[in-house]
This record gives sequence, structure tokens and C-alpha cells, in this order.
Amino acid sequence: MKKDCVGFIGLGNMGGRMTRRLVQAGIAVVGYDADAARPVAAGARAAASIAEVAAAADVVLLSLPDSKVVEQVCEGEGGLLSACCAGQVIVDLSTAAASSTVRLHGLFKERGVQYIDAGISGGAAAAEKGTLTLMVGGEAQAIESIRWVFEPFSNKVVHMGDSGAGHTAKLLNNFLNAVSLAATAEVMVAGKKAGLDLHKLLDVFNSSSGVNFATLNRFPYIVDGNYLEGGLTSKLMTKDILLYVDCARELGVASLNASGPLASFGLATALGYGEQISNRVVDAIGDVSGGVRLHSSQKEPAK
Repeated sequence: MKKDCVGFIGLGNMGGRMTRRLVQAGIAVVGYDADAARPVAAGARAAASIAEVAAAADVVLLSLPDSKVVEQVCEGEGGLLSACCAGQVIVDLSTAAASSTVRLHGLFKERGVQYIDAGISGGAAAAEKGTLTLMVGGEAQAIESIRWVFEPFSNKVVHMGDSGAGHTAKLLNNFLNAVSLAATAEVMVAGKKAGLDLHKLLDVFNSSSGVNFATLNRFPYIVDGNYLEGGLTSKLMTKDILLYVDCARELGVASLNASGPLASFGLATALGYGEQISNRVVDAIGDVSGGVRLHSSQKEPAK
């Protein structure tokens, strides 16, 4: 397997950052994106087609919006299934439905190609630093053979099991992230309206049973007016929650707690925050709670 070049399809918010990490590590990247400027901006050589990427590299990474796009890239005219060769490895870093992943795994296996699902966690900041966590599904031997690809952009790689296990783990993780972010946003708006010192409130949460990722890593910045722009948007968060609900349905698990975050991020989208970082859900909740902003220097919306 050639270790001096990888292919990358989908060089957006996360894919572009992972590509830059690979390039910085001395690995050449051949990239393809619907926006032809993105590969060059990330330091990759721009390919004119998906087939060109498949011809250039033994390992091809995907970072795409959802399973529908992944399926089009793989199964569409000129897609990876028609362009791939035996011995190649395809790594899907997207947030995708496990059922779709397992089906594609079977199709690629018939061609002698390994299809690995690798859910990622840590967001844009971790991608920049090379500290992403990867939840990986697929054959252990194939995963071990591409550890060198993961090293530049991750510091934790966990083999979760067979095909689909990585994407399933990612959906479970993202759902917990959505719940904690939406719930913490609501609580912080309530704290602001109650006249509490928000820094002290967070200090209490973070040494008490209410502690979570949002209280530790998001709201200490948000209360000072820094929304940590560049991460998952409210629209994408909603998409991930719906993927989780569908996964739970397929597993026969009652999904009793999805309505809260679905309502919260749906509200954010309805109020115009859909394309902004999902942390802005706190402003959406503030808007319908009397025009509340956590940071005093921020202009509150007209009532």
C-alpha cells in the first residue's frame, strides 16, 4: 500500500481541516469537492472527478453531509464502486446511517475493497489540533493497515466492531451532545433571567452532578461572548438527531428524549440560526424567553 498519498472526497468544514493535517504530516492528498476551490485551499491537488481520486490513491477518505450523498459518491455514475480496484480501502468519516454503511460495505467487499466506517468526534477545534476521536467499524486487519492515515488528525482510535459499529457509536455520541447542549442552553438562559452570576453558576455545575461537555467546554466561552464559531451548525445537529432516532427505531429502542433537542435546534433554525454554529441555540431560546443574551456586551433582540 502506498503511504505517500491519500485521496479525499469532501473537503468542507471537517474534511478540509483533516486534509491540512495530512499535508502538514508530509502526506500528499488528491482531493475532490463539489466546490473546486476547496481542495487547493486545504493544500491538496485538485482532482477533476471521483474516478481520478480513486486512480491516484490506495486509501480514499470521505467526509460528506449524510448517507444520501455518500451513496451518490459511491454508487452514482463515475462513483467509487465503478472506479475502485481490489486492495483499496475506503474510509467513510461522515455521520451516516449504519444500515447504509453495512450495505455499502457488502458492495465494496464484492470488489475486493475494504469499506471502513470511522465516526469522528471533537469538532473543528480538534480537527485543527489533530486530536479527533475516531469510532471505527470494519475488519481489524484493514483498520490496522491504515493507522498511519489516522495519526495526523486523531489521537484516539477505537475499533468498535464490525461494519456499521463506528457510525452507530457516532450517532449515540452526537445525540448525547445534542441533549446536553440544548439542556444547558435552556438552563443558562434561566440563570441569566434569575440574575445569577453565570461564571459562578458554571463553576457550581462543573463540580456538581449537572456537569457535562457543554458546561465544561462550551459555555465558559459563550458567557463571555465567544460562540466558538466554525463547528456543527443547528441544521446539521438536527440532521444528526434524526439519524439517531432512525437508528433507535431500527434497533427497537424507545427514543423518549429526542423531542427536546429536536425542538431546540429546530427553533434555532426557524429563527435564522440554522447555518450558524449549534451553540447559537442559546440565543434562539433567549429570543423566545424575553430577548435574553448571556453576555452583557451583546445586543439583545428587540422585544
